[in-house]
Amino acid sequence: MVSREPNTNRTTCAQQYSSEPIRAETRLPDPKRVAEQIRRRTSLRPSLAIVLGSGFGQVASALEVECKIPFEALAGFPKPTVAGHAGAVLIGRLAGEPVLVQAGRSHYYEGFAMHVITFPIRVFAAFGIKALLLTNAAGGINPKLRVGDFMLVRDHINFMGANPLRGQCHPGLTQFVDLSRAYDAMLNRLLSAAARAAKVTLKSGVYIAVSGPSYETPAEIRAFARLGADAVGMSTVPEVIVAKQCGLRVAAVSCITNLAAGKTKSPVSHQHVLDVAATAGQAATALLTNFVRLYHHSAEKLSGQRDRA
Repeated sequence: MVSREPNTNRTTCAQQYSSEPIRAETRLPDPKRVAEQIRRRTSLRPSLAIVLGSGFGQVASALEVECKIPFEALAGFPKPTVAGHAGAVLIGRLAGEPVLVQAGRSHYYEGFAMHVITFPIRVFAAFGIKALLLTNAAGGINPKLRVGDFMLVRDHINFMGANPLRGQCHPGLTQFVDLSRAYDAMLNRLLSAAARAAKVTLKSGVYIAVSGPSYETPAEIRAFARLGADAVGMSTVPEVIVAKQCGLRVAAVSCITNLAAGKTKSPVSHQHVLDVAATAGQAATALLTNFVRLYHHSAEKLSGQRDRA
């Protein structure tokens, strides 16, 4: 669930990562086949999926879980190596409504290829998911953002130096995905309404994604600010791109777990990010629970309108 933080434990690369190289040409199974694996494990057919990042992990405890599948049991799902990432797909009910939750994610900086870290999104689309909410921890660049704030992502800058669609041909899907409206207006409105209902302040801004795992320098943060970025992280954007290719509605929320380099005298650390994320858990749960409730109410209204038409 950590989109900002490299693992700062004193372990060697050999201890932390598999000895098997994760090559760019890694072959993955058919997403439809993996989606069928999930379908056989549950009677629920949610249309909404949520990816839980740092600051949002406690949301899983509010879920009435019908089915829990560890990544290791799903072909093609990369097992996270970073602290704070459970690495499981949960299907159950939140606010009484069906939802699929991805608890934890893998990152580009862990050595996984872009098409590998985004494979779960393709599986969710094949499963029948129509809307995707991505969450992450991020460093605040905009001086109006404070530690513990939540930021609705209204747009992003891909500064990762890679794109998950590069070299990946999927029948019936274009590689040339339009991202002019990457973040869905309806979902954004529902998130704003959910924040008001939960009495949570939800700011908005532009998220810039970098490859990591090292944190940014003060000079990089000054440059990102000039580019128009409000917050910086190490995830989410690849998932957004693939979700849009798959035709999903997409929204994203960041938890500001630290001020970016040069914005504070304190050094940025993984442990500090985790500590702040833990304190934000209750507010994050209230925000997402209200969002799920409003999403399903909105979906029912849209379905009723179509039926009457």
